[in-house]
Amino acid sequence: MSLFDRRSLILTGAAALAAGPTFAATSNYQVPNHLRPRIVDIKDRFRPNEIHVDPGQFALYWTMADGKAIRYSVGIGRAGRYKSGTFRIRRKAEWPRWTPTQAMIRREPHIYAKHAAGMKGGGQNPLGARALYLYSGDRDTYLRIHGTPKPQTVAARVSNGCVRMINEHVIDLYNRVPNGTRVVLH
Repeated sequence: MSLFDRRSLILTGAAALAAGPTFAATSNYQVPNHLRPRIVDIKDRFRPNEIHVDPGQFALYWTMADGKAIRYSVGIGRAGRYKSGTFRIRRKAEWPRWTPTQAMIRREPHIYAKHAAGMKGGGQNPLGARALYLYSGDRDTYLRIHGTPKPQTVAARVSNGCVRMINEHVIDLYNRVPNGTRVVLH
């Protein structure tokens, strides 16, 4: 359940990013209008320059000044794999290397065991174009905000716990977000 009231983080309607950031295509996938990033009004209690994920809305918000945020559509962890909490981004990577966790390999060895030694970045790497690594203090939580080579899986419970974004959108977010940014998974 979200820490937001049931109406979600948004107070008023959203405006498309007509004059705002642009999102260059990195695939042939045509992003449906309802999944495109947009600027929205948010509640006053959210500080600028933070990330908030509302799992009930499949939405990630990059908060800005003046009660605004960019709302991106995201995929989240399957039932029982989404972990709420407050984290910090301590590492960022472009076309990151990926290694499945031991828990992933135990749960689904037929899918993950062949990648136990890792997979180099690019192409079909599950982390997509960019990754933001979430830490609790100095401990890597193995949770990520990352892109995906399967953009059609966004706006659903699809991951092993990470927050999944369309590659073009995670590139935009990556360029905005510095290391040390506070991230709240509601």
